[in-house]
Amino acid sequence: MSPGKFVTFEGIEGVGKSTQVARAAAHLRSRGVEVVVTREPGGTPLAEALRRIVLEPQEEPLDGISELLLMFAARSIHLANLIEPALRRGAWVLCDRFTDATEAYQGGGRGVDVRDVHALERIAQRGRRPDLTLLLDAPVAVAAARARARGPQTDRFETERTEFFERVRAAYLAILAREPGRVHRVDATRGIEAVAQDVAGSLDQLAVRGALADGP
Repeated sequence: MSPGKFVTFEGIEGVGKSTQVARAAAHLRSRGVEVVVTREPGGTPLAEALRRIVLEPQEEPLDGISELLLMFAARSIHLANLIEPALRRGAWVLCDRFTDATEAYQGGGRGVDVRDVHALERIAQRGRRPDLTLLLDAPVAVAAARARARGPQTDRFETERTEFFERVRAAYLAILAREPGRVHRVDATRGIEAVAQDVAGSLDQLAVRGALADGP
């Protein structure tokens, strides 16, 4: 059996990741692909418990390093208990955020040393990296307006100031410049259908590359 594919969706709040993950899953399933949809932080019961600690307002401060350690603890659990088993049985895993989000939010946003992010990545992920990352990108002002239209912002990241998200977006674009083969930028200022078409095209290209690599 051929191994599955690991696809991650990234971007700041308000770019429409959740919508596009759902559309991508439907696209793949229409082609007979087993799809596992998940998210970070979270994805398993224990990792979801850590998600609540990271995202919900707490009675005491949670600094950038503490966030970083909690993120990678959740990620290690998520990989071991959900992502890796799914990939081994040949499923495609679509994940709403992964380590690029940690580099962007804790590194770019909080100012945590990116070398610390990469060190924990090596420990927690044991070599596992996405086959494809779709970076849904839009200016902060556009994304923020969309996020506000969804209703009150309640988690610790959604309520951050504009300057925080400018740093996060800059960090995402730096990752794109560093790894253009893995990370594909998708213009998220457009409508849902146009974005979904681009996403589907990238997924189809990945499927073709996988088929060629597997051989006859």
